[in-house]
Amino acid sequence: MSGTLTTAGPSAGNALPFKAAGPFPTPVPARLPATALTLLRNARQGLAEAETETDTGTRYIGAHLAALRAAAAIVAARGEPGTGSRRRRPRSVWELLPQVEPALAEWAAFFAASAAKRAAAEAGLPRAATAREADDLLRDAGTFLTVAERALGLEGEPMLPLSLRHAS
Repeated sequence: MSGTLTTAGPSAGNALPFKAAGPFPTPVPARLPATALTLLRNARQGLAEAETETDTGTRYIGAHLAALRAAAAIVAARGEPGTGSRRRRPRSVWELLPQVEPALAEWAAFFAASAAKRAAAEAGLPRAATAREADDLLRDAGTFLTVAERALGLEGEPMLPLSLRHAS
């Protein structure tokens, strides 16, 4: 069964194709590493915190960091490509993500392009991001987090932040 996921993210309004089980040809490990699950939980919690943030720059930073953690979870679950005895230069998760999950290359490019704006917001530049850009990135990060969870075989309900899980 195929479907379409519409997002304002990397496709800027275009649809991203996906199958109900995910467009991800890479086999999902039977059991995800604890690191990957922790990163996803932290991403979900960070996204929830960013949604309540009133400062535009902080909201933008929180949204970007949530997406970064979701991408890192996929890399952690799939294993970093090319790891071995040779030392390599450090690489961004946005460089690694398309190598371990080619279906997410467009998302990686989208979030890599927003990294400079996040750095400007972290530096405290008052006009680093507009309220609309922060809201858009927040929405896109939420969509990406759901896509990342599906890529790792976590179908159904999204993982709730720890703070919300204990509330019920």
